Amino acid sequence: MKAIRLMEVKRPLQTQELPIPQVGPDDVLVQVKAAGICHSDAHYRAGVSPVYPLPLTLGHEVAGVVVEVGTAVAQFQPGQRVCLHYMATCGHCHYCQRHNEQFCTTGKMIGKYRDGGYAEYIVVPASSVFVLPDAIPFAQGAVLMCSSATALHALHKTRLQPGESVAIFGMGGLGMSAVQLAFALGAAHVYTVDIKESKLSLAQQYGATPINALDTDPVATIQELTNGRGVDVALELIGLPLTMQQAVQVLGIMGRAGIAGLSDRSFTIAPYTELLNKEAEIIGVSDHLAQEIPLLLDLVTQGKLDLTGVVSRTIPLDADEINRVLDRLDLFSDEVRVVIVP
Repeated sequence: MKAIRLMEVKRPLQTQELPIPQVGPDDVLVQVKAAGICHSDAHYRAGVSPVYPLPLTLGHEVAGVVVEVGTAVAQFQPGQRVCLHYMATCGHCHYCQRHNEQFCTTGKMIGKYRDGGYAEYIVVPASSVFVLPDAIPFAQGAVLMCSSATALHALHKTRLQPGESVAIFGMGGLGMSAVQLAFALGAAHVYTVDIKESKLSLAQQYGATPINALDTDPVATIQELTNGRGVDVALELIGLPLTMQQAVQVLGIMGRAGIAGLSDRSFTIAPYTELLNKEAEIIGVSDHLAQEIPLLLDLVTQGKLDLTGVVSRTIPLDADEINRVLDRLDLFSDEVRVVIVP
């Protein structure tokens, strides 16, 4: 089968021909129908976040069709449309038992620590497989598996309550899902911050108040729009020190900032004025949980989460095409989510 792989950090991805993966007793073999290209993949290629062992097939947003199941798998059968939770976990360690399986002691994320979906086929444990409703296209099902799922997890971690206000920094795939999910969970107001007018316009269509950081100071603007109260929840989805700092600065009393953007750099806070005097919180957001995926799928089928505008375009399973998309992601392009369709 054809696979697009990271052979060496800071080098372009390359095409390799590999055997179709073998199915173990608890596994499911899936023919990939769609694989989203996440900004994290650009970070992996650049070495910002470690990936091993190399060479490795990237791609952690995956949807497809079941081809074969292991001898111990009874809940799936060939021909079913599915989407894949990107963590392959043990199910019985300390973290899995407490429903924090993203920290599984032996867990491996597809496209980061085991081969992912930039390929014609992928094998995963059955516990990572979810039936994809017929009403959800494969491209949207793939995007759900990272950007939407992580956005939902970030809102859960920051304990968003109905009637609260939210500021979202970064209108990429995560941001567009976060806007819609925040409203679905009852947010009264959502403020979106970016420097790309096209992305802000799309967020506005979803009901958000857009703020272009090229034209104004987002912290001052949000403080003005909230009559000096600040927001209850802020999500940082970019991974830049400036926007992480701003996400803390826009918080009101008892506010919670969820930091989900990948970065290898630090940011500065003023402990008294920005945290202690508000009893505010800074919360790390790592991945998402398998038990959150059924809710996501329900929200899509109910029409509360629409990814039609989030999928910017599709491309073939081609190394040159994928590398060009990753190059553009490094430059924070206008595109929201590009999806590979093998």
